[in-house]
Amino acid sequence: MHYRLERRAIGMTLAIIAAASIGGFVEIAPLFTIDQTVEAAPDMRVYTPLELAGRNIYMREGCYACHSQMIRTLRDEVERYGPYSLAVESKYDHPMLWGSKRTGPDIARLGGKYSDEWHVRHLINPREVVPVSIMPAYGWLMENDLRTNDLSDQLAAQRAVGVPYTPEMIHNAASDAYAQANPDTGRVTDLITRYGEATTTRTFDGAPDRLTEMDALVAYLQILGRLTDAAGRNTPAGDLE
Repeated sequence: MHYRLERRAIGMTLAIIAAASIGGFVEIAPLFTIDQTVEAAPDMRVYTPLELAGRNIYMREGCYACHSQMIRTLRDEVERYGPYSLAVESKYDHPMLWGSKRTGPDIARLGGKYSDEWHVRHLINPREVVPVSIMPAYGWLMENDLRTNDLSDQLAAQRAVGVPYTPEMIHNAASDAYAQANPDTGRVTDLITRYGEATTTRTFDGAPDRLTEMDALVAYLQILGRLTDAAGRNTPAGDLE
């Protein structure tokens, strides 16, 4: 049978095109209804420059290889991690970090679960706060100053793929990153004006005299699951009964 197919090159080519077309249609067709399937989130906010820098550090260090950011609609997942993930919650994630590997727990709703101090200690020496942890230490994040000279470029790149950063946000990216981790500098008002009242401003790494990579990563971890409260509104109590 295979020999006969190979002898009919045109027919085989057409069959391959047909098979590929079916697969392509199955993948592409749902995109035409994306506006009806993705939940609305009027309160959705963008990452601040500091949080976006933290996300980039998270990716740089390969954290996504051990931690997923997508809670499935299974009872045990919801009971352990919180409301199941919605598509809209990843609206401004480029690239998305859903993942499927869980050497460590899912962190889609990690924001606010632990204190900044806990995160700093955990990143410096995971065994200090979780004795059975197999997570590697990231102590150098406390030693590395956060590079801010390219933050405007990072926001501009995000805007190019649909994230609604304004020209003002892009221009003031470095200043806003510093203000978020150093609330006593007097720049916080402008930061909140640009990013909203929900913006968290504090010294994330406990060292107000410097802006470190630890500041950025902790700021990112503390916002996970808190860019919108759509999950709470869209998960009725009876959904999982």
